[in-house]
Amino acid sequence: MTQPSTLRRRLVATGLAIFSTLALHACGGGGSSSAPAPAPAPAAGVRALAADFYTRKAVAYSGYRGADRNTAPTTAQVLEDLQLLTQANFKLIRLFGSGDADSKVVLKTIADNHLDIKVQLGVWISGSKATQDTENQAEITRGVALAKTYSDIVMSVSIGNETMVDWSALQVPADDMAAYIKQVRDQITQPVTTDDNWAFWANKDGKYGTDKILAAVDYVSLHTYSLLDSVYDPAFSWKMESTPEPQRAAAMMDAMIDKAKTDYGAVKGYLTSKGVTLPIIIGETGWKAAGGEANRDHPVNQKMYFDRLNAWMGGPKQIFYFEAFDEPWKGGDNGWGLWDVNRKARYVIYDLFPANMQDGGTYAAADALYYKAPTANPTITANTYVLFADTVPAGAAQPSGANTPLTSWQPWDSPATATGAIIGTSTAEGANALEISPNPKDWGWGFFLGLANADDLSKFNVADGYLNFSIKTTYAGKLEIGFFTGSAGANTGVDVYLAIAPGQYGYQNDGAWHNVSIPVTAIAAKAAPAYGQPASAALNMAQVTNGFVIADRYAVTSNTPGSKIKIQVDNIYWDHH
Repeated sequence: MTQPSTLRRRLVATGLAIFSTLALHACGGGGSSSAPAPAPAPAAGVRALAADFYTRKAVAYSGYRGADRNTAPTTAQVLEDLQLLTQANFKLIRLFGSGDADSKVVLKTIADNHLDIKVQLGVWISGSKATQDTENQAEITRGVALAKTYSDIVMSVSIGNETMVDWSALQVPADDMAAYIKQVRDQITQPVTTDDNWAFWANKDGKYGTDKILAAVDYVSLHTYSLLDSVYDPAFSWKMESTPEPQRAAAMMDAMIDKAKTDYGAVKGYLTSKGVTLPIIIGETGWKAAGGEANRDHPVNQKMYFDRLNAWMGGPKQIFYFEAFDEPWKGGDNGWGLWDVNRKARYVIYDLFPANMQDGGTYAAADALYYKAPTANPTITANTYVLFADTVPAGAAQPSGANTPLTSWQPWDSPATATGAIIGTSTAEGANALEISPNPKDWGWGFFLGLANADDLSKFNVADGYLNFSIKTTYAGKLEIGFFTGSAGANTGVDVYLAIAPGQYGYQNDGAWHNVSIPVTAIAAKAAPAYGQPASAALNMAQVTNGFVIADRYAVTSNTPGSKIKIQVDNIYWDHH
């Protein structure tokens, strides 16, 4: 899954039901004990998917285990993964690209070990012909070669992943994508598709070049993520507040699978309206077992989602569950795996593995998460509220709950648009400071201090209230500074950021430490609904959920894109006099 998680999911940060048998089929929504529905007859010129493409249990797979993608999985690690997958009866895997360091190793390992695993191979397309054609052509060359060399393993090929939906950070014009698809298809014999969000395939609001792609592919592979999308749709009530709490988790999960069905139905309806009879599969869907989606991500909820997905009959002919294994390099978008990064089975597949191969958790249905109205913390009455400092003044308040120097700092988007490290030299205060390393996307980057529990900082939004911090950098141009109130999950999320230039509020970018003091009222005046939040989302100083945000959105700052100059911050606190 590509997580423009977050331009699409910017501030919220792409397993299976316990099967009674390993022989369940992945048809009609992830599998059932009944025989799969027959595939539709292909239209003239359309390549049919092989029959066992529909009957094999399917999952998305990537083997990266580290905090970044600099270290590819070894052949031994790939073999370990593939053996776990076959033990759980996953015999159709989706690969996202055609890289020599990963996908080529996977295919060779399958062949060398005579594993009964088939593959939907990916060809990673990362932008338009005008800007990225050299890179894209190199990837196409690799993908075509793999599809030919391993033609007995590669059942189909998907060119591009979430490239045409409007929130994609990998935007590819439909004409370019159609040309790339044709280029690949002309050189191989397998059926081809492109994986994209359901809204693209349904031509939502009539704004996409969907018809050009429908004319180029052999089947449709759509993505649906109720966990993420539901909270950005004001018309969709996932919270089920009118349902008594003992039944609320089940009601929420019922609504979530209904949303996936609605997404699929929108795509099917659009194809029908165009007289198109292509097979429709779900190329990605899943549920987080962990990772920060408040009121929703939990191993029991993950199981509940896939139980319902597994019971869905008469829908898509195949579903690739996202995903096999956790991938820490994805930062806030991690936690979707059927296995954790240590290859321990999560609750959803406990029945398939002995205790020594499980993650060690003990769960019951009553553990499922569901929406609970936030409980307001008492108003902070102290004159000083310290977020990050080695020395806390007597009488100062601090965030409630667990907040540690690094675990509470989080990046915008996934992959992370910035990383943080605690440094112990040349600090502004005490023994420790925070060094932020931007890793920007084309729109910018952001880093924030998330609070374990929202705090009521109403008393600081006054004429003599200030947000203070020390900063050392040579970063060119403006920086956005501020905080975040409300909750994206409750459709109340509000961005509260002020762009400051060198020379304002004590800020300088000359490479020396400077103390910055910004009136909270000046920052609060910039409050606006966060991305994807309804217009009704309003500043709520009684529910500050991110106590400090530093960012650079180029559309706001007008900075030249791409700077990776490091920024050090220290001694972050709010005060009023």
